Amino acid sequence: MRKTLTYTVQADGGRDAGKMFKLTEMSAEAAEKWAIRALLALGRAGVQIPDSAVREGMGAIARIGIGLLMRVDFHDAEPLLDEMMACVQIQPNPNDLAVVRALVADDIEEVATRVLLRREVFRLHTGF
Repeated sequence: MRKTLTYTVQADGGRDAGKMFKLTEMSAEAAEKWAIRALLALGRAGVQIPDSAVREGMGAIARIGIGLLMRVDFHDAEPLLDEMMACVQIQPNPNDLAVVRALVADDIEEVATRVLLRREVFRLHTGF
């Protein structure tokens, strides 16, 4: 069974304060492909990647550091970022946690919320 977690935007989260999101781990296949594409993009960006990194998948990304993804060309990064957000659903009613749905554009109103959700998706996959 895939790991999940619920993330609630804190009170200082501006227009998104109190919103609840359900994050679900990618399948093993999707996570492996995501990690390999991220490592290949890092390599194209000139980041030195250890030979062992391809065997480690998401573990290598965790070890190398997600911050290095900032060196990746946006053309390579955009699909990776989109796939991270595909792990996120909204729980529109805090009183009924069984109801979740896919995100629509207006669900998230603050850029900072998107950044925090991506960080949590990364943590969900790497175990940190």
